[in-house]
Amino acid sequence: MMEVAYVCEWEKRPKSTHCPSIPLVCAWSCRNLVAFTTDLKNDDDDKDVSHMIHIIDTEHPWDVFSINSGHTEVISCLEWDQSGSKLLSADGDGQIKCWSMSDHLVNSWESILSSSLDGDPIVALSWLHNGVKLALHVEMSGSTNFGEKFSRVKFSPSLTLFGGKPMEGWLAVTVSGLVTVSLLKPGGALLTASESLCRLRGRVALADIAFTGGGNIVVAATDGSSSSPVQFYKVVVSVVSEKCRIDTELLPSLFLRCTTDPLRREKYPAVTHLKFLTRENSEQVLLCASNQSGSIVECWSLRKEGLPVNNIFQHRSPVGEKQPTILKWRILTTTNDLERVSAVALPKLPISISNTDLKVASDTKFCPGLGLALAFHDGSIQILHRLSLHTMGVFYITSSNSSSQRSGDEPAIKRQRTGGPAVHFKALQFSWTSLALAGVDNHGKLHMLRVSPSMGQVLEMNTTLRHLLFLLEYCMVTGYDWWDVLLHVQPTMVHNLVEKLHEEYMRQNQALQQVLATRIVAVKASLCKLSTATAARACDFHAKLLLIAISSTLKSLLRPHLLSMPEKSPGDRLAEICAKNTDTDIDKVMINLKTEEFVLDGPPLQSLQQLIQWVGDFVLYLLANLPNQGSMVRPGFGFMRDGASLGMLREMLVMIRIWGLLKPGCLPTFTATSDNQDSMQLLFRLLTKLWLCSRDDGPPQDPDESLIDECCLLPSQLLVPSVDWLPVNDGVIVKLQGKHPLRLQFGKVSSLPGGGSSAPLEVFTRSPGCQKMDNLRCLHMGVCPTEESKACTRCGCVTMLRSPNKTNAMKQWEQRWIKNCLCGGLWRRIPSTIS
Repeated sequence: MMEVAYVCEWEKRPKSTHCPSIPLVCAWSCRNLVAFTTDLKNDDDDKDVSHMIHIIDTEHPWDVFSINSGHTEVISCLEWDQSGSKLLSADGDGQIKCWSMSDHLVNSWESILSSSLDGDPIVALSWLHNGVKLALHVEMSGSTNFGEKFSRVKFSPSLTLFGGKPMEGWLAVTVSGLVTVSLLKPGGALLTASESLCRLRGRVALADIAFTGGGNIVVAATDGSSSSPVQFYKVVVSVVSEKCRIDTELLPSLFLRCTTDPLRREKYPAVTHLKFLTRENSEQVLLCASNQSGSIVECWSLRKEGLPVNNIFQHRSPVGEKQPTILKWRILTTTNDLERVSAVALPKLPISISNTDLKVASDTKFCPGLGLALAFHDGSIQILHRLSLHTMGVFYITSSNSSSQRSGDEPAIKRQRTGGPAVHFKALQFSWTSLALAGVDNHGKLHMLRVSPSMGQVLEMNTTLRHLLFLLEYCMVTGYDWWDVLLHVQPTMVHNLVEKLHEEYMRQNQALQQVLATRIVAVKASLCKLSTATAARACDFHAKLLLIAISSTLKSLLRPHLLSMPEKSPGDRLAEICAKNTDTDIDKVMINLKTEEFVLDGPPLQSLQQLIQWVGDFVLYLLANLPNQGSMVRPGFGFMRDGASLGMLREMLVMIRIWGLLKPGCLPTFTATSDNQDSMQLLFRLLTKLWLCSRDDGPPQDPDESLIDECCLLPSQLLVPSVDWLPVNDGVIVKLQGKHPLRLQFGKVSSLPGGGSSAPLEVFTRSPGCQKMDNLRCLHMGVCPTEESKACTRCGCVTMLRSPNKTNAMKQWEQRWIKNCLCGGLWRRIPSTIS
């Protein structure tokens, strides 16, 4: 049901100033970045406290970036934005800071904006809503249309600019009952305003923020006493005459059920947790009341109810007038007495909770998005159903770091209390697909927990694959990182998942296929790395990402000779002519092209020579290894039947041939055994023959004997280069195949062996003296590079941090990958010694 994937701890346990009543704070972004806080005492001066923010990417948890935040009081809130690229932090002195990546690196952050309400502690914080909301329909999980599985819900942004563009900004609630809004104007300036939640300001101990489909904001607030009402307010933000305006309105309130129960009236005096079930649903709220040793949790729902009319007035009502209605909070369900709750985590997966969706989810045992997590002071975590609050599963961590678990149907086991404070979670966060939990315990350790999609219920393999496939498709459509889904993929599942994912992708319309073209290749590459049987295919998928990128870049250099040309671009015409012309002579194919469209200045062509060289080397490697593609799958095997990719290579060889006539220096360099060998002509002829065997418009055929014979002779005619197929990836995901949790240390690079039992493929091994590659620029960096480099958090692709190029053409290529890698992963800085 739940098990520890890894635990990351500090080499020296920090001296924390946290008392039991002040929780640590943790936040998990859609890009699988986790931020958490610690308060550290200076060894020399106990009054000197550093309020630290630590940021990790889940694939490299040891590579922590620790920020001395500059907050003067305990950090009370952390909030990621919808894109996962900005982080808000707020403290007990009213300071709010906005953090952003420096140079787009996940291990380099800086404060870019801040606002302050001096001396007024922040109790709730949220980014304004951008109006994007999806609903995930479990009922439609068998549909072939992504639009039916993941539908766009009509939802208005909290505030819009001219033209309906959502305005960036954040909203916070203070302990004195103020609501403050900061808006980020297009020029970068900050527009700030504050307003009281109601006329009679009172103390706010806990608050939470949610959004409505109409663009309004709802704030829930309580003074911390269970005998006081939980108040709800509507907040409307607008900009009038370049000034921010806030309007508030009181909504229906509620009293906790436990305070109206004569047996429990005095039992739970304090409200310790107040949360809307989702940030886009202001009509369901979760409340937790506690005493020193226990807690009780209640779930409430806002309902529209008819208002009864006295008989005296009924006959006076106009004919046809509807019965008046009123909004009223009604309790959905409540738990029995529980251990004292230390942290709450709510699901972020926007699963539809219609009756049919809930029934299908129950029948198929699909649980992601339906469970909320409660952490207790005895070290346990319970997953409860978000509507019924019945227990779906229990996990228990002991102080010796061993863990035990049971499903919700098993009886509770009385545990013996050990001496000393129990290890328990102070902060807890679900991942964006609800398949993982990140928890920070009272010793400052970070625990990463797998959460089973079926909550430990036994499923058929096909059902398990369907669940994982459904969530991978969701990540593909939204652009969210799929690392937490990979936690549940076993090596034996990889092949079936890749095939089923491809089948579903091919059923989508052409426009959506174009949008998702590179994303699906990146997902397949991530999956294939999890099994040694499919590792060679991972090489092919990474090569395909680079191939697609180079092809689109080279085609973008082409310009129509006349502006009044037809709607087709030169690149489209090139593809059309190459697809129709099956001639194996490259010069005969060139005759049909308008060579004026290929006329470029010399400098851009020369600066792109390293990319052109990669294309030439890649074609030579594929053809030379065609005879070796037997029963064992080797790198390059995936291209032998991929007519689209072979066609793309063919088009690029034609382009390069034409450019070589204009600027011979841009041509790829081959080492031939004969002086009169026309290498480009030879490669194009063999490539065309291979392409004809795998064209999309006919049944695939095996290469004939004559083609294989010619490819066998190729190494004797041209020197075949070694291709650095795949970057070395030192992430943890491939090491988590076993059931035992990894023991990791912040600041210390993991050197654990991979999860596969068989020896790694030759293509993955690197000798200590081998050349290091810049995988984006296709350059050799030497055996011991001195340049600072960055690596992709997802695939491990390495490239130099600073550009060595001066020409515009190469700078444009580099700018395409300034924020993300080819696979869509984020960049992290790596030391030059291990790059």
